[in-house]
Amino acid sequence: MSPNSRHEFYKENIGMLLEAYLFEVGIRFYSLGSTTWRDSNLQKGIEADKSYCFGSKKNIPDLAIEVVITSGGVDTLTVYQGLGVPEVWFLVHSRLRVYSWQNGEYVQVEKSELLPKLDLDLLASYVEWDEPFDAVLEFRKKIISA
Repeated sequence: MSPNSRHEFYKENIGMLLEAYLFEVGIRFYSLGSTTWRDSNLQKGIEADKSYCFGSKKNIPDLAIEVVITSGGVDTLTVYQGLGVPEVWFLVHSRLRVYSWQNGEYVQVEKSELLPKLDLDLLASYVEWDEPFDAVLEFRKKIISA
């Protein structure tokens, strides 16, 4: 699989898995996909791989997700900071790195502040499965049994 197709595959998988979790635990969400968000102060824009609002629709997402296949990633936090996105996840080498906005800066944290009961390692373990349908089914079974 080429880096570009692998990126798209992982991006869609993480979205399906996260949405399965949100449905399972009853969290209302709005998937904003890969909308381009602009920071007029920095005169920069960013297109998250996936972005979500929780509870209600908002002008800025609560969560942005970036899939990093090659290099880069964390530098995009500057743009998210200018936008005021509360939480940013980076999928890097099958692991989720979570950055939460705290006291005027992004801090890497072990658990999502927005979804504290979500087992991020469990979710990440299913992203690279070759069969997304099976991955979501198995992930849902784990959520239900937890």
